[in-house]
Amino acid sequence: MGSGDIITIARDTIWVIVETAVPILLVSMIVGLIISLFQTLTSIQEQTLTFVPKLLAILITILLMGGWILNNIVAFMNELWGNFSYYIR
Repeated sequence: MGSGDIITIARDTIWVIVETAVPILLVSMIVGLIISLFQTLTSIQEQTLTFVPKLLAILITILLMGGWILNNIVAFMNELWGNFSYYIR
């Protein structure tokens, strides 16, 4: 196993992390933007107003996308473990 293989594994790992985090981060960002616009339009400057809607949106996203996220992680780990004998040589 050479340095190219290590770089490939690291690149694939980072890609899986990004791919699984993007749905949750996008939902959080969109909800935060909508609440910020609402606060700006209504002149409500409550700092804690964004917490509960973001938390609910993230939980709903995890409920909807959790299976897909878990399948991506499991597929990647199965690929790593399937090639383990190649890695230890």
